[in-house]
Amino acid sequence: MKRTEVVAGILAGLIAVWLIASYFLVPSWWHFHESRHPVLTNGPRVTTTHAGIPGDPLNVAIIGSEDDLLAAMLAAGWHPADPITLRSSLRIATSTIFHRPYDDAPVSNLFLFGRKEDLAFEKPVGNDARERHHVRFWKVPADSFPDKPYWLGAITFDRSVGLSHTTGQITHHIAPDIDAERDGLLADLDRVKWIAGTEWEEDFQAAHEGKNGGGDPWKTNGRLPVMALRPGGP
Repeated sequence: MKRTEVVAGILAGLIAVWLIASYFLVPSWWHFHESRHPVLTNGPRVTTTHAGIPGDPLNVAIIGSEDDLLAAMLAAGWHPADPITLRSSLRIATSTIFHRPYDDAPVSNLFLFGRKEDLAFEKPVGNDARERHHVRFWKVPADSFPDKPYWLGAITFDRSVGLSHTTGQITHHIAPDIDAERDGLLADLDRVKWIAGTEWEEDFQAAHEGKNGGGDPWKTNGRLPVMALRPGGP
């Protein structure tokens, strides 16, 4: 074999190694590094109630500004929940007892990062506030994701109203299949073309079952979808 052919073969091999490293191995490493961010690997997995009882588990994540998140949820048919006041509390009670619509009914506060939810949305089912899909979002502290607005959320389905199994207070009882709610929200946002891309954090929830603050059981496969919104919308 001629010397020039040997040199050409070596150069071709070096170029092949460079291409594989630059376009496959290094990007894959960075993707893994970013996906293992401490807020996802070492951060909280479950919300808490005001009394410190474990609440609903976290099961969705969204990357996008607050304006984009609000616009996306509205486009997908979700309503911002009213704040808890005496008036809204009386209205949700009236809605439940007399089967009257209340699309913006308040949700009870849950806590993450030492504060209650920053945003809450719901999608009614039926003619009153007894059954509804609802989700709470907390903005991840800026020092965790300084370059992009990042939200963690807990989404569940209220199936009925009754007494809490832990406190005896009047509350909504949730359906156990929280993965169905997670996938439903993803489908809603994808339907209105607000999602630019979705990546999955595997085994985000190491515990695949548990109970929330009202004592209601929940179950999950542990996967967390990280949905990036289209800046400014579709």
